Amino acid sequence: MAKILIVEDNELNRDMLSRRLIRRGYEIALAVDGGEGLAKADSEKPDLILLDMSLPVMDGWQVARALKASEKLKVIPVIALTSHAMAGDREQALAAGCDDYDTKPIELPRLLEKIETHLKKGTAS
Repeated sequence: MAKILIVEDNELNRDMLSRRLIRRGYEIALAVDGGEGLAKADSEKPDLILLDMSLPVMDGWQVARALKASEKLKVIPVIALTSHAMAGDREQALAAGCDDYDTKPIELPRLLEKIETHLKKGTAS
């Protein structure tokens, strides 16, 4: 069973996403800010991280750069989640080290497809 770390400061988003992913058989770890997200990535060793980009303590851009700078953590796929759906935001998230990008409000079928794609890549290597 794959473990997904959800780094999200909005309680409603965190709760909705975690419940829906648990129903699909994923193990979930949660963090409410960027600092906790980075610490949980190190302690929980998730298979994938869903990373809100607008976070307190450390924003998602800082977290993504820190994850990709770490020898231990850089292999974990990171999907940026953001309500910032402006031109260039996807490229900015990818440049910060995110492996993919999805917009809020979350469309679960689309997000699940991205999650499954990145988890398959991880098991193939």
